[in-house]
Amino acid sequence: MQEGTVLEMRNIYKYFPGVKALQDVDFTLCEGEIHALMGENGAGKSTLIKVLTGVYSKDSGEVFLKGREKAVNIKSPQDAQKLGISTVYQEITLCPNLTVAENLYIGRTKGIFINWKIVVRDAFNLLQSLGIPADPNQQLSSCSIAVQQMVAIARAVDMECKVLILDEPTSSLDDHEVAKLFALMRELKAKGVSIVFVTHFLEQVYEVCDKITVLRDGKLVGEYSVKELPRVQLVSKMLGKDLDDLSDIKSDSLKYEADENIPPVFEAEKLVSASGIKPFDFSIRKGEVNGFTGLLGSGRSECVRAIFGADKILGGKVKINGREVKISKPIDAMKNGIGYLPEDRKADGIIGDLSVRENIILALQVKKGFFKPFTKAQANAFADEYIKLLGIKTASADTPIKSLSGGNQQKVILARWLLTNPEYLILDEPTRGIDVGTKIDIQKLVLKLASEGMSITFISSEIDEMLRTCSRLIVMRDRKTVGELDGEDLTQNMIMNTIAGGGNNV
Repeated sequence: MQEGTVLEMRNIYKYFPGVKALQDVDFTLCEGEIHALMGENGAGKSTLIKVLTGVYSKDSGEVFLKGREKAVNIKSPQDAQKLGISTVYQEITLCPNLTVAENLYIGRTKGIFINWKIVVRDAFNLLQSLGIPADPNQQLSSCSIAVQQMVAIARAVDMECKVLILDEPTSSLDDHEVAKLFALMRELKAKGVSIVFVTHFLEQVYEVCDKITVLRDGKLVGEYSVKELPRVQLVSKMLGKDLDDLSDIKSDSLKYEADENIPPVFEAEKLVSASGIKPFDFSIRKGEVNGFTGLLGSGRSECVRAIFGADKILGGKVKINGREVKISKPIDAMKNGIGYLPEDRKADGIIGDLSVRENIILALQVKKGFFKPFTKAQANAFADEYIKLLGIKTASADTPIKSLSGGNQQKVILARWLLTNPEYLILDEPTRGIDVGTKIDIQKLVLKLASEGMSITFISSEIDEMLRTCSRLIVMRDRKTVGELDGEDLTQNMIMNTIAGGGNNV
């Protein structure tokens, strides 16, 4: 190992049945460095991390750590911890019902009796030293997600980790919380901690990282200095091809010409739900792509949950193709030709232990009724059709969906709703936490479906993505609609002005 190197992984191979997950991958991490691990979903990032942390055993290759002459053999996460390798995952793995201090030191105290005064004092000093805004005595569940992640990081650092792996730590945070997390990362870097940062957010990589390693299809593309790799080149290396101008996505699509004399596919009047949304009006025509936009917590998701009947409806009228209907629960929406891809695919979308096939046919089976199950041949035909149509990367239709990458899980949930042949499809954050290539695929698919006559409501935290896909936007602020934009008003400046209260108010 070279001077200043903390970790070196050489010629790493990992195979799964029918899949070459890692092929001859190298990865080097230096002392006091923040190193981004980038690639599309399915590129091998998670597999490489799991090999390093002992979740998976490598098939061949070597791992070297500073201070050890020979390669180390990491057989379990406990081995990794003893070697100074710690991971903080996107999903918090601490105990929300315990205090911050208890979470910091659980499983680390010796003897039968514990001096809680000392535990709380040590916790206070640790939190202070890292600038973490938490009280040792407060219950962890009362802290924000960002602070919970910081507590998990503090626990890892206090256990003298040399390598800290942060796996998608910012995907559930707002800008203010991300800034706090980055401040902590810089503080740790200054103390000599080496950080592996796994993320899909390009702008965050350029804000906080020193180096980037790119993987594609289980192979190493290269290691680069952030200063020497423009963003366009990074995206190109992740995709393995030159990236077309994303603004061309919309202009290349065909447009469905709706008959203005035909009623909207869906319209709501003074719709209100138990989630606290102010009564709102909404409509969408055949072949239209519209969306709800606004800051985090503005009420975007609550609006579409009300439309789908996922939240209890307290008032308002709903019409489908001009005919008044009652939608009080999701099955009512499904029977009226509405599909809904939820914001949180892990909590509300996938059923992890079921296969890809079972996840794909689930919504159609619900519509049909569980007492009328599909034959195995029918289920296989449905799954094979959509695996091919959406390019879902899976060893087979029998693979548990939890084994797939995030982007491929998202494609399975999209397949589930496309299989029901909805007239109106709601997509809430369909591209969150997935790679650039899959984002482009989904955006193009949305516009293709609209050109064929499907009505789609598209929600994304990324304004530029909304502008690429939507022809009309409903702007939200403080859980109420504050504007509607289309045509020449459909610009980022106009959206921000409307959110701030100085734009096209309704």
